[in-house]
Amino acid sequence: MVKIHVVGELLMSVAEGNGPVNALDLAMRKDLGKYSSRIEDLELVDFKVRILDGGTGAVTRVLVESHDGTGERWYTIGVSPNIIDASFEALYESITYKLLKTEAAQGTTEKVA
Repeated sequence: MVKIHVVGELLMSVAEGNGPVNALDLAMRKDLGKYSSRIEDLELVDFKVRILDGGTGAVTRVLVESHDGTGERWYTIGVSPNIIDASFEALYESITYKLLKTEAAQGTTEKVA
């Protein structure tokens, strides 16, 4: 289950997937309304987990590599004592980057036209 704010509106989505990271990804993509079409070509390429401190109370860092239909690749990071929260943060940042990138491209196109 994911709760996110989109343009001032709280959206809640539920999804099942092949593990918790896939379920988070599917839930976040589910109800983005007019923004959904802008992230259709977004794909997770790599997912790495690193432990920053030793022991069972360690802080976890998740590194996500993503790419889209243009071939551009980018990396986002999530950090939390909870691996699911760190994964959510990294995935959220990846989607946010993609949306900002497409918004900038559309803004440029509108100014030129």
